[in-house]
Amino acid sequence: MPKPQPHVDPIQAAISTWLSNLEAPQDADTVTWKRSLCENAPKRFTIYEPMALLPAGSFTNSSWATELQRQNEQTTSALWELILQHISKTGKSTLKLTHLAINEGIPPQNQDGTYENVIRSPSGLRILHGDFGPAAPSNSPSKEDFEQAFWVSTKQNGIHQTWAPRWTMFSRGNVKEKARLLQFPPARKGGGTREKTHDTWAVDLYAGIGYFTLCYAKLGMRVLCWELNPWSVEALRRGAQLNRWSVEVIQGEGLKRSTVEIMKSTATIVVFSESNENARWRSEEMKRGGWLRDVRHVNCGLLPTSRLTWDISLFLTRTATMDGGEAWLHLHENVGDAEIDTRRDEIQALLRDNEEEKHLGRVITAEEVEKVKTYAPGVWHCVFDVRIVTKSDNT
Repeated sequence: MPKPQPHVDPIQAAISTWLSNLEAPQDADTVTWKRSLCENAPKRFTIYEPMALLPAGSFTNSSWATELQRQNEQTTSALWELILQHISKTGKSTLKLTHLAINEGIPPQNQDGTYENVIRSPSGLRILHGDFGPAAPSNSPSKEDFEQAFWVSTKQNGIHQTWAPRWTMFSRGNVKEKARLLQFPPARKGGGTREKTHDTWAVDLYAGIGYFTLCYAKLGMRVLCWELNPWSVEALRRGAQLNRWSVEVIQGEGLKRSTVEIMKSTATIVVFSESNENARWRSEEMKRGGWLRDVRHVNCGLLPTSRLTWDISLFLTRTATMDGGEAWLHLHENVGDAEIDTRRDEIQALLRDNEEEKHLGRVITAEEVEKVKTYAPGVWHCVFDVRIVTKSDNT
């Protein structure tokens, strides 16, 4: 029986091959020089076909900074190509990897530092190899900009997602939360064809590239979304099509259409490419017209707090609970580890006070707290699941 082959780190293998063709700097010990570069090389990578993404800080320590400055562009490019070749050999990708970058995270402000980076543009992405598309304006891209951009994709929980890494982020850590959402009951499957007014809906007030929107679609619901970043909207549109779900994007002049016209849409996913500040008046008109009668989930995915959308979330679910059904709010918050239980009680109290002022007679319970991932030392990105039902006689 053949012995199992020892694991070979693909990045280390690529670097060793690259160094074998180089001479050490003058007055440097060859063994020490090679060891320093290998020990300070990245150990991890993530594949988003056809791109390999390296962790933040890769190739930035003093040893690598000095060495890369010493080499010309052709020699440096050879290193990146070797890394892609060796990662491709791991069998973790079905495609040949052609692009390499370093993920430096999402800066809190835009590049000029003048205001908050609301659209979460990944301006810190360090491109090492491959054509990532032109540096088009990120705030008002054209159809041609979208076509010329570089797009990558991945598949999580059986759902395809795609995005342009130069212009939008991808949060790999959300995979657990996506899987959890898929455990909620699917849309009701009654016999025959339901009227449009009885469709089961989810509303995603911070849709992004469709992290949670696509989960609701997989559960058999129609989804109404708001998203401000046009690159994220385009990624969501492409992702829906990859999964063969119909999608309609309301943008530009389309935003001026009457609510009656918009409500004629039969798409599974309807996306408003605008601020969710317009969600309240739009949803009020839609409810009056017979849409959104059965909103079972509302996702509020803004950090550090989604509190500004709690009132509209309660409003969206009111008609869904009139016939004895239940609705859920998924409220995203950054919370200190020792404060999670306190925050849950605060959220429940605030939401109950809002309802009692309107004498709506519903029971609101913050039932679950899901710790999605760490946001900072001692701080968790949490999702508070709030269940809403109609108060019964014996409640």
